[in-house]
Amino acid sequence: MRCQILLPMIMMLSGVLGVAAAAGQDSNAGGAMPASWESSWQQPPLSDRPLQIVHGITLDPKFSDNQRAAAITKRLDGWQACGLGGIVCNVPSANYLQSADDWKSLAAVIGQCRERGLVVWIYDELGYPSGGAGGLVLKENPAHEALELAYDASLDEPFVVRASYEFTHANNNYHASRRYANLLDVEAVACFIRTTHDAYWQHLEPFFGDPIVAMFTDEPSLMAVSLGQIPEDARQNVPIVDPPDPNVKPLPAVPWCRDLPDAYRARFGEELEPQRLSLFVGQTETDRRVRRQFWSLIADLVAERYFGALGAWCQQRGVASSGHTLSEESLLLQLALEGNALSALTRMQIPGLDMLSSDPEAVIHSGWLTASLPGSAAALTGQRRVMTEVSDFSQRMGGAGPASLADMQATAAWQAAWGVTEFTLYYSQRDRSVDEYHAYCDFVGRLNAILKPAQRVPDVLLYYPMYDLWPEYLPTAQQLTTASQSARLQAITTSFMQLGQMLQRHQIPFTLIDHHYLAGATITPDGMIVVGGQAYRAIVFPEGVELPDDAARQVALVQQRNTRSVWQGERTRELTSGGQPVALLQPDCHIEPASPQITVGHFLRDGRPITLVANVGRQPYTGRMAVRAGHTWCALDPASGAVQTLDADAEGRLPLELAPRQTRLLVGSEVP
Repeated sequence: MRCQILLPMIMMLSGVLGVAAAAGQDSNAGGAMPASWESSWQQPPLSDRPLQIVHGITLDPKFSDNQRAAAITKRLDGWQACGLGGIVCNVPSANYLQSADDWKSLAAVIGQCRERGLVVWIYDELGYPSGGAGGLVLKENPAHEALELAYDASLDEPFVVRASYEFTHANNNYHASRRYANLLDVEAVACFIRTTHDAYWQHLEPFFGDPIVAMFTDEPSLMAVSLGQIPEDARQNVPIVDPPDPNVKPLPAVPWCRDLPDAYRARFGEELEPQRLSLFVGQTETDRRVRRQFWSLIADLVAERYFGALGAWCQQRGVASSGHTLSEESLLLQLALEGNALSALTRMQIPGLDMLSSDPEAVIHSGWLTASLPGSAAALTGQRRVMTEVSDFSQRMGGAGPASLADMQATAAWQAAWGVTEFTLYYSQRDRSVDEYHAYCDFVGRLNAILKPAQRVPDVLLYYPMYDLWPEYLPTAQQLTTASQSARLQAITTSFMQLGQMLQRHQIPFTLIDHHYLAGATITPDGMIVVGGQAYRAIVFPEGVELPDDAARQVALVQQRNTRSVWQGERTRELTSGGQPVALLQPDCHIEPASPQITVGHFLRDGRPITLVANVGRQPYTGRMAVRAGHTWCALDPASGAVQTLDADAEGRLPLELAPRQTRLLVGSEVP
């Protein structure tokens, strides 16, 4: 899509739009929106609506079949009255996965969902993090527990392989302190799948594909790092399933599995044992090479053995693998917890994120990184669907909740701009009226009615510098922060975050790409970078990165064919220091006057350009958008459902006025 957003704009008031629709204005808006789109826009189907995360649905085991059916009907009626399209559920926590009555009740619930056309996702864990089947994996075999290689410089033999528990997320989360399974261990993961996924298949096989369409894995990680303590007032209420050992010392550690030395030898042709010290200290060329090799192997193993195994199981049974990783908002923690979070998410059919805040301005700060990970994983693999687990947890914990309807809608809008299509909710229905909840679900449904079948079309790539962080990372016994790391790691991380924030705040949508996908991209004769079926006209690199040879050759080829396509080194500094990324990158769309509170997403559907524009700020915005002449345009209001034709001026500029937290979808006719 070729367009520009320029100068002040005339009003586009919700009331005016509503009056126009009520007066019988042609909601097809001069042919800009096809009738087939319009029907879904006016009445979003259940498949486009959010899903409520309900977890276990407990029913009295003494119920007769009629009583059970009546109880289920009452609950489903309540959820549908709120405008929901389905549920994310699992068997109840009591006697987890072991109760015949619970399986019978869940089958009855899912059976009624199918009769109603409601969508069902299966949540794969008792609480979180996923991977341990509520302790059943370790109950079957304690040797399946997560391991770490710890380093104690005070000992003559400083290296010890031990359970990874006491100072990790497994022992410091809001659900339960419970020992965890090893995601690097093939047998441990197989036990998790056999205990959990195979049990769902055994009891619910007739429902796979309809209405069960996806499996949801929640915050799996490699542990082996301290994320710090949760607040004391919350920690006191967390059940302690496995008491931590007070004699275990906090030590720097890396994730481990029993066949890791063999895998390292097979991959790199050298022994890991005599080089273990390099994982913890040292800045020689050998130290850095060992760390890069180690973490590249860890990233591949967890991607293959856990995320890949879940994806393969789901594909074989006609459902999608989905879920999200842990601490997506931190580039450094993505390394420590998954090796390469972007790589892990590419193994999902519906990669996802965890958005704990319903302050829509979160996207301006680190929310863009949280959402860009799964959005980019989908884009790099040619997929469209992206999931969010969204809530107002941060507001509630901070005493500022529950979130308002306007904040919920704006939070949904900016995530949709980043490619999210599947909204799974931890919002509490007790905190808001049925009408408010329905209005939110209508809003999401309308966004999806237009955008879900569309292709997201950013044309800029931002390099994801995990290859450069691997040799820099040194584990610490304390809570992991960038302050404990090298100056180079801090500089690369800072540059990456600054670039992402700058692009987000200047309405320049982008896709993350790592060294692996860059090396495998196709370079067109005019210097475009094609990956996942999408062409990109520019790539931006954080300062200080050093590419592997295969990726560097690709960049050299791009530069040879289009000298303006690559932004690295001095050109990156020019981007960040000049304050004029729009003038330098020349995006197809930009806004004047500039505002960091505006989030934009560009899409293409049936040859028609679509732009989502959301004001995530607390102040109104007025501006103009200049578009290519020859299109007919309409503005869609997902909050009210109203549609209005927009007339461009002689220079091709469209009006746009956004109240605080307001969203518009601008839809153009087919390219003449």
